[in-house]
Amino acid sequence: MNRLKRFASLLGLAVLAGASTAAPWAPTRPVRIIVPITGSTNDTVARLVQPKLQEALGQPVIVENRPGAGGNIGADYVAKSPPDGHTLLVGYNGPIAINATLFRKMPFDPRKDLAPITLAVTSPQYLVVNADLPAKTPAEFVALAKARKGGLSYASVAVGSASHLTMEMLKSAAQVDITHVPYKGAGPALVDLVAGNVQSAFLVPGNVQQFVKDGRLRVIATTGEKRFANVPEVPTMVESGYPDFVATSWVGFLAPGGTPRPVIDRLNAEIVKIVRSPEISAKLRELEFDVVAGSPEDFSRWIDKEVNRWGAVIKSTGATVD
Repeated sequence: MNRLKRFASLLGLAVLAGASTAAPWAPTRPVRIIVPITGSTNDTVARLVQPKLQEALGQPVIVENRPGAGGNIGADYVAKSPPDGHTLLVGYNGPIAINATLFRKMPFDPRKDLAPITLAVTSPQYLVVNADLPAKTPAEFVALAKARKGGLSYASVAVGSASHLTMEMLKSAAQVDITHVPYKGAGPALVDLVAGNVQSAFLVPGNVQQFVKDGRLRVIATTGEKRFANVPEVPTMVESGYPDFVATSWVGFLAPGGTPRPVIDRLNAEIVKIVRSPEISAKLRELEFDVVAGSPEDFSRWIDKEVNRWGAVIKSTGATVD
């Protein structure tokens, strides 16, 4: 009988140990979400997720902007943070897929020093011009750029961003000279674009929609594989005579490289649930995003594809950070 009781006791301890091992990871202190750019849809996505993630994890979640060097400063900060789930990155094309080719020397390796959690959203870009610019199609825009011989300028949200490289794609394809004016985020770029201090830009829909609606900016093309549902009357760049001109912007969540899989799995489960929830997905769609929210493996494959695609663009256009 004593032996039976001892066996039952040991079995109970084993069950408890198994339950303890199976318990999902949870943070033990505040979690920081680093946004490596200021005043952009990346920041908007982070702040939409923040309160729901805080509720799910049971710890304060703080959004912190660390802009600079085309997103490298904030991304490098996360890459060098302890891999314990308490520091996350809102990543986008620039520091994750573009800068590895664009910059001669990178402070981190995006594919080794950062661990994908989930690709949250994707979006085509809009080719927008100031409403006073007499160009209503890509053909008219290119003709105007050629006529003014370097007199036109374009804004980007940062050096090395998709908004930078996509216009460089057009410059190369159309053989035109348009002056690049980089900004620190979408906010200041839009101020000058609306004021007419710069005349054009490739920007994600969520950043420009209010100015398009009130007539201060004009959308003349999109960069998706097919026409965007929100502006069905606007042609794609492919339709406008530029084969293979597809440039997708995206936002995803990453952790420092080496973060344990149970931590990644818990963060993935919570962020995917938040992004796909009716409330948040509706807000993201209002910002003209397509909601993705998949697995870490899906995001890793996406990053590999994007690194190769943007690397080819940079090499073909000769774009640099100088």
